[in-house]
Amino acid sequence: QVQLVESGGGLVQAGGSLRLSCAISGGTFSDYAKGWFRQAPGKQRELVASINVGGRTDYADSVQGRFSISRDNAQNTVALQMNTLKPEDTAIYYCFARILRSYTWGPGTQVTVTV
Repeated sequence: QVQLVESGGGLVQAGGSLRLSCAISGGTFSDYAKGWFRQAPGKQRELVASINVGGRTDYADSVQGRFSISRDNAQNTVALQMNTLKPEDTAIYYCFARILRSYTWGPGTQVTVTV
């Protein structure tokens, strides 16, 4: 059974940076597309960034050029580097691993960006 645990969230001022990391265990790391969703209070969960099995990355328009997703196949981790953070980036960030339409989620990590 695949398990995911996020780390690296916290409080940061606007313009600052954070790096989120997600450790994935219990499955074959390379079989899964991976990425990050986020959910702000009162809003729907939205896809932030993803990396597919072949290594192609995709980003939400709102984070393009500021966020970068990467994976470490040796460590079974996926990271999200977030730069030039804005208050509207405040949300709970969830890591996911996906095979076809089946998603497995981490518990989430809070990111708060202050003005």
